[in-house]
Amino acid sequence: MKKVLIIDDHPILREGLERIIDVEDDFSVCGSAGSVGEALAQVEKTGPDLVITDLSLPGRSGLELIKDLKATRPELPVMVVSMHDEMIYAERVLKAGGRGYLMKGAFPGELVKAMHLVLEGEVYASQAVTNHFLQTLSAGKGQAKSGYPLDRLTDREMEVFDLIGQGKGNQGIAARLGISPRTVDAHRVHIREKLGLSDGTALTRYAVRWIEAGVLD
Repeated sequence: MKKVLIIDDHPILREGLERIIDVEDDFSVCGSAGSVGEALAQVEKTGPDLVITDLSLPGRSGLELIKDLKATRPELPVMVVSMHDEMIYAERVLKAGGRGYLMKGAFPGELVKAMHLVLEGEVYASQAVTNHFLQTLSAGKGQAKSGYPLDRLTDREMEVFDLIGQGKGNQGIAARLGISPRTVDAHRVHIREKLGLSDGTALTRYAVRWIEAGVLD
């Protein structure tokens, strides 16, 4: 039986994943955590065979957790189950060392299938993401990315952009990410420059539209 560690800062969502996984004969949930710090401690304590994490965590993000585990436990597979749009985040997760990406709206059977594939050494991504990667390879990096301006942002800038779209102000973003409001301001400037937006109002409007619609053309 394979042991699974679940990382999500929402207890209800953790419980939902636990119920799905625990009914499977070949999986058992060995622990759960709500932050990167707790997750790293649970990895040491429980010795999981697979880690399932969300991206949005208080302080440090799920992407940073993946990078930490890739550096310290490269043999431990990590997959993401998140509400964030896979067309933006799946590539970032795989580049960080993650082995799979699944949207939270997926059916339970798809989660179980993804877990099996990842534990077998495969990489899991939806058909839409796979098609996007293939188009990237066939069209050339610059051409393929032209329709996805958010690819220009760093992982941290993407987190800030995401929180702006959720209506968070500088103080709220700073508290969520464990950084200073001044650093948030600096990220806002860089994001505006990379996206070619004129001011803070345009940035907020763009971010809100992205949250509502998923991927912007």
